[in-house]
Amino acid sequence: MDENSARRAIIDAVRFLEDKGLNHGSAGNVSMRFGDGALITPAGGRSAWLTPDAIVHVSLDGDVRGEGKPSSEWRFHTGILRTRPEAEAVVHTHADCCVALSSLRKPMPPFHYMIASFGGNDVPCSRYEPFGSAGLADAAVEAIEGHLACLLANHGMIAMGRSLQHALDLTVKLETLARQYILARQAGEPVLLDERELAEAHARYGTYAAAAMPR
Repeated sequence: MDENSARRAIIDAVRFLEDKGLNHGSAGNVSMRFGDGALITPAGGRSAWLTPDAIVHVSLDGDVRGEGKPSSEWRFHTGILRTRPEAEAVVHTHADCCVALSSLRKPMPPFHYMIASFGGNDVPCSRYEPFGSAGLADAAVEAIEGHLACLLANHGMIAMGRSLQHALDLTVKLETLARQYILARQAGEPVLLDERELAEAHARYGTYAAAAMPR
């Protein structure tokens, strides 16, 4: 994908997140790996005024290449892309149900087999750190290790993917699971999958992913 197409893909992703109600106003941000750096939404970015030129090109150390001011959360985007070479995109939202669960500062437990699709036996929640800080970047990189998504304490969620579409799909899935978990807790105490059931779910996801790979 050339640079202009990548910039337009990020704008489309921002518009998609807003249209789905997963972000409101200037909340949230999106990045894609590009060359040895990343393209990321600008500070205060929203689809109503974003243009390809507004997307900011940064190194994985956060140095701006060209003009523009990257999102205040650029540190955890570049931190994840730097430490997870399999990641091609990172999506951060303030989706309602993920924010609600993040305020509990607890992982989302394996109440549903789809939890396994995020790479572990739960979806972790980071420790709390102020938004836009280096501490939050460290907390996010730590929490998402071994997983494809995490909650950010009292803040929101992050998903990383092997493509921008994959990261968006995981974002939608995580918010759906968060809503379903809240509903289950309202009805009673969910029965969680045990180690054997989770191992089978992981094995089935591995088979499913292999079958879905292009030949």
